[in-house]
Amino acid sequence: MNTKLKNRMEAVKTAEKFVLRDAQNRRLKFAAMNSTKEVMKSVDGTLRGLSEEEVDLNRTKFGTNKVTHQKKKSLLQRLSGAFINPFTAILLCLAVVSTLTDIIFPYFSMFGSLPEDIDPLTVIIIMTMVIISGTLRFIQESRSGNAAEKLLAMITTTCTVDRQNKVKEEIPLDDLVVGDIVHLSAGDMIPADIRILDAKDLFVSQASLTGESEPIEKTLAISELKDNVTEYNNIAFMGSNVISGSALAVVVTVGDNTLFGSMASSVAGEAVETNFTKGVNAVSWVLIRFMLVMVPIVFFTNGITKGDWLDAFLFAISIAVGLTPEMLPMIVTTCLAKGAISMSKKKTIVKNLNSIQNFGAIDILCTDKTGTLTQDKVVLEYHLDVMGEEDTRVLRHAYLNSYFQTGYKNLMDIAIIQKTEEEEEENPQLMDLSSAYVKVDEIPFDFVRRRLSTVVQDKNGKTQMVTKGAVEEMLSVCKFAEYKGKVEPLTAKIKKSILATVDELNENGFRVLAIAQKSNPSPVGAFGVKDECDMVLLGYLAFLDPPKESTAEAIKALMEHGVSTKVLTGDNDKVTRTICKQVGLDVRDMLLGSDLDNMNDEELARVAEKTDVFAKLSPDQKARVVSVLRSLGHTVGFMGDGINDAAAMKSADIGISVDTAVDIAKESADIILLEKDLMVLEEGIIEGRKTYANMIKYIKMTASSNFGNMFSVLAASALLPFLPMMSVHLIFLNLIYDLSCTAIPWDNVDEEFLKIPRKWDASSVGSFMIWIGPTSSIFDFTTYLFMYFVFCPIFVSNGVLYSDLANHFSGAQLIQMQDAYIGMFQAGWFVESMWSQTLVIHMIRTAKIPFIQSRASASLTVLTFTGIAVLTVIPFTAFGASLGFVALPAQYFIYLIPCILAYMILATSLKKAYVKCYGELL
Repeated sequence: MNTKLKNRMEAVKTAEKFVLRDAQNRRLKFAAMNSTKEVMKSVDGTLRGLSEEEVDLNRTKFGTNKVTHQKKKSLLQRLSGAFINPFTAILLCLAVVSTLTDIIFPYFSMFGSLPEDIDPLTVIIIMTMVIISGTLRFIQESRSGNAAEKLLAMITTTCTVDRQNKVKEEIPLDDLVVGDIVHLSAGDMIPADIRILDAKDLFVSQASLTGESEPIEKTLAISELKDNVTEYNNIAFMGSNVISGSALAVVVTVGDNTLFGSMASSVAGEAVETNFTKGVNAVSWVLIRFMLVMVPIVFFTNGITKGDWLDAFLFAISIAVGLTPEMLPMIVTTCLAKGAISMSKKKTIVKNLNSIQNFGAIDILCTDKTGTLTQDKVVLEYHLDVMGEEDTRVLRHAYLNSYFQTGYKNLMDIAIIQKTEEEEEENPQLMDLSSAYVKVDEIPFDFVRRRLSTVVQDKNGKTQMVTKGAVEEMLSVCKFAEYKGKVEPLTAKIKKSILATVDELNENGFRVLAIAQKSNPSPVGAFGVKDECDMVLLGYLAFLDPPKESTAEAIKALMEHGVSTKVLTGDNDKVTRTICKQVGLDVRDMLLGSDLDNMNDEELARVAEKTDVFAKLSPDQKARVVSVLRSLGHTVGFMGDGINDAAAMKSADIGISVDTAVDIAKESADIILLEKDLMVLEEGIIEGRKTYANMIKYIKMTASSNFGNMFSVLAASALLPFLPMMSVHLIFLNLIYDLSCTAIPWDNVDEEFLKIPRKWDASSVGSFMIWIGPTSSIFDFTTYLFMYFVFCPIFVSNGVLYSDLANHFSGAQLIQMQDAYIGMFQAGWFVESMWSQTLVIHMIRTAKIPFIQSRASASLTVLTFTGIAVLTVIPFTAFGASLGFVALPAQYFIYLIPCILAYMILATSLKKAYVKCYGELL
């Protein structure tokens, strides 16, 4: 499928998705803003429940309560996806041709010739690389892609409804339809998007959907128009769960039309093509284009000059193999696996090997706030008196209220108790409060009063009522205040001062509760709401979900490595602004979800790069911001921990989750951090950049070296009366060289290279080949001249050139002399090629001066010099003789060593010039 058609189809799918989402939002807004009667009419329902006939009609009209998801790929599809790409395709083609030319043709044309003519080495090398890389990729992809299934598994299988003639009937979730009357109680999962009809103390946790850390109070009150459907407090959403209380509700949307269903469809879609995949494919096509140009030229040049078109064809095929870095799949996989192993030692799970390089390439990290940057728990930051000063008595009374109340202890109650227990060892006033007091009575919290009161008695018999609640409601029942150490009337001036302090805390993102007390309330049995009057205001409590300890340091470290951090959260702007300040993140031009709704993608693209914080975002809006940033050429990572982050993770180049994430977030992520320390992000980025550096080293050095060799072979084919190297020589040379390169994944990387993000640039591979490749050809030509005109005549033919041998020798002696001449020539170039090809690894692996300013790893150094030693010895062995080589005299090395030193000097000089021209080497 061509790119334009694919993009057009994606655009159509996106448009359809937004049309569906707009219709869904309209239905939910209508349900939130209209009376029960109007809502019931719109869903074709009744308060007494649906009849069986009405259930069937509504299922036909509004759809079923099933969330569809992408069909799993078949085994054949997954296998083809793992093994078929531009690079493996060209390798497979070469393998087929090599099978014909090196195995099948020689077999059927033996007629008495030797079996050694059958040479399967090329085919074995190519197929081994293809099988290993494809198998590893298949295994990776088989382990991922189950996000939608995990998401659907989170939904409970039954729910309780009223159907005509049956009250509170338990039915399968799939049988639920629009218009059904649903009963909810603590612990229930919301089975669809519903409108609350009646509620009692109903708290719903929708943190994983919206990013709001606190459970949300759901009421039946008709709402005003809101910017985001998740802000309606009389609407509850599929996938959220009831923390406390009970409710009666009517189903408004089901299945794919729910907010949850739309998230599932986003997660189930195909993952975006990451920059890593694009980069590897682009590099593959660059190599293929060079091959398509070079191979025909070599073929026709040899065919015309030598007259043997079959040999010319065989040699052209060996050129194609020589131009192809056969070890690329293996080197890439090894580099990625080595990075994954390094990250595992830092307690980081790498689910997708490709994500290691993407980790190093990101220049923008988008992150959720709740549970990612923050600890996802409420902490009591301040306990202040009415003057705004820290006061232990405020904490003491808050503990008595929270500890002794018997209702649902919310996150703030837990925070108060934990704070008191932390400070009791240092403060005698807080010691053993739970045993120093006994509970007398209490008035539970309700949403009308928005207060909770407990009555406690100490060992001396003193009884007091302690009340905490929302500030406005608490001020309405307080007549006095402890002000500057004295109980004074709560004047308008003091009220104004209190409200100013509370407003400032609210602006800074704190959630504030007031605390008050009253001595000697009514006795047991007569105690009630009427006693919540004429109270003494003690002060207030400020709560916040604090950032993780490592967050600020991690953001700073990322910035030092060229990665900017952007916060994309569903939480409100005030809380978000406070957390950002605490972690040292500048809040420039904050955008809200409502702002995004008024922008098209072009408008969003203009402001997205300079905006660091996006608040009150829906899951779709998070994914949209990520996609827009990627469209601007950025490599984007997304870190999150909730259901609402899954779509954004899928849209990013790399999804990162944390230890406390929900299952769906972990399933959607490429990388999971098992520890709360976010500094592992910096380590991951460094590891990713090392991985990229070593991959691109191999690609550039091998491609340029192979290109140089082929360039030399092309010239030699045109000018020499014999082939400068046999096909088997070329393949064996490449094999030993590639084996020497297997240590590259463990090579050292210059610190300067790790400081900025690195992206794949296929064009740089081509320019590098053209710059550096022909450098080796200069010394290859020198070797040709030296071997043909000087060395071989001296040590083989008593001063006679190859072209004149027929004038001085004849018969068997001529053949023997020609074979010896060719054998020594080919041995000389074979050794020189290996020395130059291998030593240039040390030239190209760094922009610095090799061996002096930058040293290769010990393993790479040992392996490259071992490769040189092995190939240098081959012409002196029986194996070398079987390949047609003639042992080289010792005098050969008097030429070779200065030649290689000159090559290294020239390569280093050209490398410096290349860096000056293009700005970087790798």
